[in-house]
Amino acid sequence: MIFLELVLQNFGPYSGKQVINLNPKIDEEKSRPIILLGGMNGGGKTTLMDAIRLALYGPRAQCSTRGNLSYNDFLNQCVNNQIDPVADTRIELLFEHIENDKPIKYRVVRSWTKNPKDGKDTLGILGDSDTWPDALVNIWDEYIENLLPLGISNLFLFDGEQVKELAEQEIPPPIVVEAIRGLFGLELADRLAVDLDILVNRKRKEFADTKDLANLEEIEKRLTQQQQDYQESEQNLENLKNQLEKLEVKQQEAFDKFISEGGKIAAERNQLELQQKAKTAEVEQVRQLMCELAADVLPLALIPNLLTQMQTQGEQEFRHRQIQISKDLLIERDQRLLSWLSQVEMALTQVEKIQSFLVEDVDNLYAKTLQMAAPWLLADDETLSQLDNLIYHLQNHQLSAKEKLAIIKNKEEEIITLERQVQTAAAPEDYTKLRQALEAAQNQVVEAKANYETIRRRLAELETIIAKSKKELSEYTVENIKYKNNQHIITSAAKVQETLKIFREKLTLRKLNKLEEEVKNCFLYLLHKSDLVHRIAIDTNTFGLSLYDFNGKPVPKHRLSAGEKQLLAIAFLWGLAKVSGHRLPVAIDTPLGRLDSSHRSNLVERYFTSASHQVILLSTDTEIGKKEVETLRENEAIAREYLLKYDSTTRQTTIQPGYFW
Repeated sequence: MIFLELVLQNFGPYSGKQVINLNPKIDEEKSRPIILLGGMNGGGKTTLMDAIRLALYGPRAQCSTRGNLSYNDFLNQCVNNQIDPVADTRIELLFEHIENDKPIKYRVVRSWTKNPKDGKDTLGILGDSDTWPDALVNIWDEYIENLLPLGISNLFLFDGEQVKELAEQEIPPPIVVEAIRGLFGLELADRLAVDLDILVNRKRKEFADTKDLANLEEIEKRLTQQQQDYQESEQNLENLKNQLEKLEVKQQEAFDKFISEGGKIAAERNQLELQQKAKTAEVEQVRQLMCELAADVLPLALIPNLLTQMQTQGEQEFRHRQIQISKDLLIERDQRLLSWLSQVEMALTQVEKIQSFLVEDVDNLYAKTLQMAAPWLLADDETLSQLDNLIYHLQNHQLSAKEKLAIIKNKEEEIITLERQVQTAAAPEDYTKLRQALEAAQNQVVEAKANYETIRRRLAELETIIAKSKKELSEYTVENIKYKNNQHIITSAAKVQETLKIFREKLTLRKLNKLEEEVKNCFLYLLHKSDLVHRIAIDTNTFGLSLYDFNGKPVPKHRLSAGEKQLLAIAFLWGLAKVSGHRLPVAIDTPLGRLDSSHRSNLVERYFTSASHQVILLSTDTEIGKKEVETLRENEAIAREYLLKYDSTTRQTTIQPGYFW
């Protein structure tokens, strides 16, 4: 069996018609097993698994989001919430299988609209000749059971949560146990045993004498009444559960209304007002500090240009005085030099040349100072120092003023927020109504929970009473009617039941031996520790796994890492699929879970490429990442890649070719 195409139309987050080619064939000669679909959590991967199950099994499908919903409610839930209510929702699954040694294709089509009148979908089967074989539609449930029985479908269509649950529990979950029982054919033996019990009870009642019959009928009548009471209580419990869910929604709505309309704020009004007063006092304190700054040098910040001009002028006049002093010193030195030259009797012409040079040199050196404006500030050094200190303190006061202004702004915004909260608070009478409505909803939930618990306890009591009545009926019939005319049938039935028990045990052992070997081989093939396990044993009653090392000693499951437990669970499902003898596609949702790099590499390279002739992987970007997908591409294992692109604004998913990388 091969899935060739999946078509979704207005199903879940998939708006419009979207087509996924699942054919593993690249061309007429080449085929690659893996169809890889990538999507983030909540993007619609599990919805694709549900679509395959729904297409194959309809009302019997074990879909992830169905829970206790009726089929009608589940179909309504699957309709895309963005479409017109009268528009069709449609699923098509095209697959191919071998029938009478020839490949044949069938397209399973299920369509429905929101709130259909009969609460069902419309099933159609399109064959190779593009006709609708009505006969196949009528017997579809029996037909698909021959191809992919529902009982073992979870061995081929499974998700990471199923693997996680199987890895963490000591015994397999009920859904896997059911698949194992269906795989081993134990359901037939159990059904025969039940039928024999019915036959024995009928014969005992049929051949009992009047007194025995009356007593027997009285016990059966009491048991029937107890079973009716149990069914009624069970129905009441279900109704109370639905009622409780509705009341909890109503309570949440009342609480949301209480919050949105100011109920909670009104209850905290005094605290809000105190906070408002405190913030106002803080602002006033900061304003007082601002006044103190304004009483100091801060007003001078209004004439920054004038202060800068004064500082610049003072510096220039200071330099001018220094230059004048140095000029006077040079002239005095030149005079001493000329006097000395006169004393050493140097020629007058040479002295005059030297004097001319010195005068010209001084004039050249201080030519620029002659262009400087005449001093007008006439400030001394101490005054200039005070001016510098004044400007320094002014800058500090300006920074302090800015900080305080920012504080005032933030405090005022907080005060405005508090004022808005106080203003949105409900009036006292409205607050009382809101609080009373919330308390009433809470009381209804408490009362409903109490009633639910009472009925639940009543159910437990009825289970005990019914078990006691059944035991009484069994003891009565065994002790008082076993010697009647139908003893031969009863005795023979008991022998047949014992034979069935032996047959069941032997059948289980034979199947389990093969399964144990397959699971061990699969586990060692996936595991990078080849010396960890030598033998795997499966319990005949619970189907729990027990591991043993090469010395025959048990290997406790708690010694395995989380990744090794997950590989063991996958090996268990893989072994079951192999033992089933069915050549079917494998679809895995969130496949890698909590595996480390080595286990992840083994699973990618060994399991995904060998699990089946067709392996549909639904993965996030963190499970089959860039490294893993490149490995699969290098090994030419991927036939097709798709990306489920989820738009959070429209809450819709579109299917695009390619993967994350």
